[in-house]
Amino acid sequence: MAPIEHITRTYRFALGICKPTVRWWGRLKVEGLEHVPPEGPLIVASNHDSYWDPVVVGIAAIRLRQIRALSKSSLWKVKGLSKVLDGMGQIPVVRGTKDTDALERSITELRDGACVGVFPEGTRSLGRELRARSGIGRLAAAVPEAKIVLASVEGTTDIPRFPRRRPRLRVIFSEPRGGQMKPGEDPADLAVRLLAELRERAPIAAAGRKPKVVEAPAEDPPPPAEKAEADLIPPSG
Repeated sequence: MAPIEHITRTYRFALGICKPTVRWWGRLKVEGLEHVPPEGPLIVASNHDSYWDPVVVGIAAIRLRQIRALSKSSLWKVKGLSKVLDGMGQIPVVRGTKDTDALERSITELRDGACVGVFPEGTRSLGRELRARSGIGRLAAAVPEAKIVLASVEGTTDIPRFPRRRPRLRVIFSEPRGGQMKPGEDPADLAVRLLAELRERAPIAAAGRKPKVVEAPAEDPPPPAEKAEADLIPPSG
């Protein structure tokens, strides 16, 4: 299937370098690609356990979309890397701040019909249960015509264990069971809802450990979403 969205040469080249590791060594299996629209504003939300997550999701979706993602601004200071990041359409963000510039640029990209990637957790889990951050909710509220698609990722924490263990990577694209953002739904509540569904499909995993299934007591409500920053997918988080 030929992509409708223009995907830059730099984006294809950067992910192409990683393709043998992901598709051959990692035995990548992709499911639910039919849920990814080939055009129009799109938010892809994913769980985050490894630096490899954004690369694997990007490769899984590259037949259809180029995922624009937030990257820590310090990467632009690395000699020669800034041109690559700009060519990939990445968005610099200052970690630990609200960085309204990054959020506004993400909103602009969506309104222009682009695909923006989001980690509701904001950073890698490192085996911990993290609270959802409200960035994805703020994006959905600002661009209500944007479709939200979940991308649950498994196996990425095993990639760095080369050559001792060969990973089995899997990305499952799906639409939220609870539907898109509902009229009047709080951005923080949306983030909590989406993260819970992602973690149901892909339990928390840390390198060298078995996947951890996180179960909250039935009487406890889900943790509230943090509203500190615009927490979209960085290429390495």
